[in-house]
Amino acid sequence: MSTHDEAGRTTDPSSGRAVWTNFLIPAFIFAFCGVVIYVSLTLDEALPIIVGDSMQPRVFPIFLMVVIAILNLGIILQLVCNPPRRINREPATTWITVVLMGVFYFLTEFVDIMLALAAVMFAMCMIWGERRWWVATLTALITTGAIFFSFDLILEVRFPRGLFTDWYYG
Repeated sequence: MSTHDEAGRTTDPSSGRAVWTNFLIPAFIFAFCGVVIYVSLTLDEALPIIVGDSMQPRVFPIFLMVVIAILNLGIILQLVCNPPRRINREPATTWITVVLMGVFYFLTEFVDIMLALAAVMFAMCMIWGERRWWVATLTALITTGAIFFSFDLILEVRFPRGLFTDWYYG
């Protein structure tokens, strides 16, 4: 049984602490990070002739999961210090975002990952409340370009072929 304090936070009436169910998502995130790190450690090292001076395939997923786990600690700290108030239903933007993730997968699979990223990022900007289309467009294009060129030029990682990447890789 939970109740709300004067600030509207969900608390356990017996102790005044956050309800344990608030920690299910962070626990799932830690489990996901652990599984990805375990699977990454099972990858064979790529030959130097394949990767050259760039990093091994296992390094980036491990690095990314460590960053996510550290950010997850921040979520847990926020949950402990300021438990969230109960929300009865998710807003429509949440469900539209879930649908956009499916659209992103479809576009990535059949069109191009960079075009999918830019299109979905633009749509998310507009759905989440940005009313200036030019800001959403610039955000989508600059972020997508920064991701693409960071991976291609700095990390020397090539993306799967698609409309844009076929043209770029020529």
